[in-house]
Amino acid sequence: MTTGRRAFLAACAGMAGGVASASALSLQGAAPQRPPSPSPLPIDDLVAANRILARQGVLDGMGHVSVRHPRTPTHFLLARSMAPALVTHADILTYDLDGRVVTGKDPGSYQERFIHSEIYRVRPDVHAVVHSHTPSLIPFAASNVPLRAVYHMAVFVAEGVPVFDIRAAAGVTDLLVKTPALGRALAASLGSKHAALMRSHGAVVTANSIPNVVGRSVYLDLNARAQMQAIALGGTISYVEADEARLRMADPNEYARAWDLWKREIGVIR
Repeated sequence: MTTGRRAFLAACAGMAGGVASASALSLQGAAPQRPPSPSPLPIDDLVAANRILARQGVLDGMGHVSVRHPRTPTHFLLARSMAPALVTHADILTYDLDGRVVTGKDPGSYQERFIHSEIYRVRPDVHAVVHSHTPSLIPFAASNVPLRAVYHMAVFVAEGVPVFDIRAAAGVTDLLVKTPALGRALAASLGSKHAALMRSHGAVVTANSIPNVVGRSVYLDLNARAQMQAIALGGTISYVEADEARLRMADPNEYARAWDLWKREIGVIR
């Protein structure tokens, strides 16, 4: 090998070693990667949901709304027992699926928290639940006239809205779903549907998010009122068909614009 070739190879080896050393130093000096931050709890939206539903007349001094815990699916967030319009961040509690508070002492819980716990237990697709006493829904829960979809903003009704009769499930009661067994009976009546009526009581509405469960609750009320008006006219009613409903429900953010508006109306500007 010539002297010139030996010098060339030595220079190449030196360059390679320098690159390797620089790479090693670079790796040694690099900051360690941090795991992603956990998803924040949706407490802002849950407080907003309580106040929006009260403002829209879906809830009054009674009723409640919950959301499944985003990091622990066997937990859910729900306010302590109080009027929905008065709920603040400090009032939000975390419950397990047995309806027990897991974040310290129980300051006083809704008796009917088992509506939420038992639905979350059997419906992994459900991430938000509303229980209301909306007046427009009571006649449909008390009669044999089925609630049907007449409005494109409440097409989920076209998939069916069963009626839960607590007397058939448990005999004579005070009409409140205040035990796990009654919660399970209600969840069974709901089945795979998005809403169920409760005889002489109210309704339960489910969805995959807080904005959607609020939207469904508001427009379920409007749909019931519109259906009663259509029935009062005395003519033939053209209801939303199931195939039309499926196309409409393909939009996962159906109520996004309304949700933004409702938040602004209660003073939430973001």
